[in-house]
Amino acid sequence: MSEDGDRAASESVWDYPRPPVVVPSLERVVIELDGEIVVDTRRSLRVLETSHPPVYYVPRDAMAPDLLRPDSRRTWCEFKGSASYFDVACPSGRLVPRAAWHYPDPSAGYEALVGHVAFYPGRMDRCTVDGETVVAQDGDFYGGWITSKVTGPFKGAPGTAGW
Repeated sequence: MSEDGDRAASESVWDYPRPPVVVPSLERVVIELDGEIVVDTRRSLRVLETSHPPVYYVPRDAMAPDLLRPDSRRTWCEFKGSASYFDVACPSGRLVPRAAWHYPDPSAGYEALVGHVAFYPGRMDRCTVDGETVVAQDGDFYGGWITSKVTGPFKGAPGTAGW
């Protein structure tokens, strides 16, 4: 990984650390929903963890207004702490349930995540990183973003829970 936080030419998720790290990224992250761009930023954070494709966290001020609606779901990450979820309100009025999450009060070492939100790419119409359409990580829990510059195998698919 370069010093400015951009990705190298190729990354194996098996070279990512555990516990995960938070790395700033200058890559252009765009999220589309109902034909509208609802996020467009070059100020994302990538969370990198062994066996997982990166999860991109975007700053709240890079989002379309009124995009997020708090949801009652909470989960626990042994590293980052308690996550809270959001339904995502489409410009058309459709609501995508539990499509995003954040860590409002993360554990020590993950304070950079405050004010940032992660989106499940498979629940959005399209997510891109530097113009490349992202493939969603298998499964319905982790929310990783797979691009051609990230290699696996990736946790999340059936049979990988014990990794």
